[in-house]
Amino acid sequence: MTENAAIATRTADLLVDIFRDVLGLPDLTEDTDFYEAGGDSLTAFQITGRLEEILGAEVPVSLVFAYPTPRDLAEVVDADHGRA
Repeated sequence: MTENAAIATRTADLLVDIFRDVLGLPDLTEDTDFYEAGGDSLTAFQITGRLEEILGAEVPVSLVFAYPTPRDLAEVVDADHGRA
């Protein structure tokens, strides 16, 4: 596994944990869709707020809506915030 792939995996794991906690779904996976899991605008703000605390950088809530799975969101977050 390349270093970039390892970083993306860690970010996806982090997002899975955040999604699970915010949405109250312990079985959620990195391919679970935010909308199908019952996500709404309030939970999207909770997800980005937690992510911002960890990254120390602003994460637009619109990213959760545009990239609704933890895996897809992790790829964008890594690209946007220089983690990959």
